Amino acid sequence: MNPFDSIVWDRDGGAIESESFRRIDAEADPRMRGRFSDAEWRVARRLVHTTADFSILPELEFSGGAVEAGLAALRRGARIYSDSNMIKSGLSILKLKRFFPGYERESILCPVADPEVREYAAARGITRALAAVELHAPELEGAVFLCGNAPLALAGVVRLAVERGVVPALIVGMPVGFVNVVESKKLLDLVDIPFVRINGRRGGSPLAVAALHGMMEGELQ
Repeated sequence: MNPFDSIVWDRDGGAIESESFRRIDAEADPRMRGRFSDAEWRVARRLVHTTADFSILPELEFSGGAVEAGLAALRRGARIYSDSNMIKSGLSILKLKRFFPGYERESILCPVADPEVREYAAARGITRALAAVELHAPELEGAVFLCGNAPLALAGVVRLAVERGVVPALIVGMPVGFVNVVESKKLLDLVDIPFVRINGRRGGSPLAVAALHGMMEGELQ
């Protein structure tokens, strides 16, 4: 047998994605899928698609109305804050524009590498991720806050909400790693802010991007 015969060659990207989603829907444990609303399942399915791993589903958690809050924020052109340039690069501007035409790549705030952030972080002996959040606190009010890398960015925005009343419209809390990761995600329980999080150590910038894309899918079909 020719080994190339095992490959399906005559499908475009859209057809391949649709078939992937069909297989995820078919393979997902119905009890696990039943934990999620239809809107939440689109996010969950997108995360499974991104990781090829169903074991992420038990760790995925939505606060009430998180998807609706995120979409409402996008429709009004809310500031999008990302804790890594990977998130900024990965977000689909074409999809965002269908919610608010004014969205551009440059309108996604990701200041972690800015000189003033580096100086602020060095002067205080903190991470640039935390420094960026503290320096840009006013811009986080009503924002869509995407954290897929730095747990101190997530912890910092929760602290701003508790101590200074800065309240984002949505927090996607998916930092990854071993230090401050689990603890920062648990801090979301302190505030009444809509959130999507992956509990435990898992996370990553691609998952934060996938979560927002998954939210948008229902209205872009």
